[in-house]
Amino acid sequence: MKYYLRKTGYFVLTLWAAITLNFLIPRLQPGDPAEVMVRQLTGRGEVDPAQVEAIRTMLGYGDDNVFVAYWKYLVQLSQGDLGISFTYYPFPVTEVISQALPWTLGLIGLTQILAFTVGTLLGAFAAWRRNTTFDSVISVGSTFLGNLQSFWIGMIILFILAYELGWFPASGGFGYTDPGWSWLFVADVVSHGFLPALTLMVTAPIGFILGMRNTMVQELGGDYIRLAQAAGLSDRTTALAYAARNALLPTVTSFALSLGVLMGGSILIESLYDYPGMGRLMGEATSNRDFPLMQAILLATITIVLTASFVVDLLYGIIDPRARRAR
Repeated sequence: MKYYLRKTGYFVLTLWAAITLNFLIPRLQPGDPAEVMVRQLTGRGEVDPAQVEAIRTMLGYGDDNVFVAYWKYLVQLSQGDLGISFTYYPFPVTEVISQALPWTLGLIGLTQILAFTVGTLLGAFAAWRRNTTFDSVISVGSTFLGNLQSFWIGMIILFILAYELGWFPASGGFGYTDPGWSWLFVADVVSHGFLPALTLMVTAPIGFILGMRNTMVQELGGDYIRLAQAAGLSDRTTALAYAARNALLPTVTSFALSLGVLMGGSILIESLYDYPGMGRLMGEATSNRDFPLMQAILLATITIVLTASFVVDLLYGIIDPRARRAR
């Protein structure tokens, strides 16, 4: 029980720190969001100070000091009120995010599960066939691909598969089909999401491949493996049923950590493919100094990653009882 209480305490403390940083970071950026909004509404370079002051008051960016603003922010957050988006005025931020979040969750969730499955299997097989050509190709190839930027990989994939060959759409989340639960619409969404998912899949499994391979190589040198082999078990049984199972435990922990890296990389990839997810929304919010939308996107991203890490920590305590007894 102490293990789960300790993990819950860490989760709450980290979430509070993330909420506080989420409040401070957008306000440290240069520029006045009220002036940006007035320029957008009027379409002129010059702004009227009275209009700017009225917009500040309406959006809750009046003359309050930072502590009063922080308290108001916490109260609004507890009520589920994330403010009004400057970019999509007068729509509330929650409504804007609710339109984009499912696209990102679908793209990231499917990519992460595939990356974990493919990376773990390739890493385990490379360790079992260590010091062979297959192991060398997997290890060297993973190291090489891991040094490439996802944005450049995406541009190459976009140029070849979309513009040169024309096999997949170059941008968007769906084409001219009517949104709804029909096979035509689902096929259209899969077709539009294939290139962003493929771009993320080039580098996403690398951490799982190298981590699983290195851990399993160490496990294959353990005394219990030699004992199993001396008892007459085959190499395949000792490698896959014993060494791979023990090597899988650290890889499970890295599942949640890599989720944050993948979500960070998806911001650029969604912008590249004009994919209607949180990444494209973040680009628009940053360009327009849309503080409420930026805060909400950052908070949603951090909360998703922290929640995934918290769930993995709880599951890890069940999978490996030694973690619960560790002090």
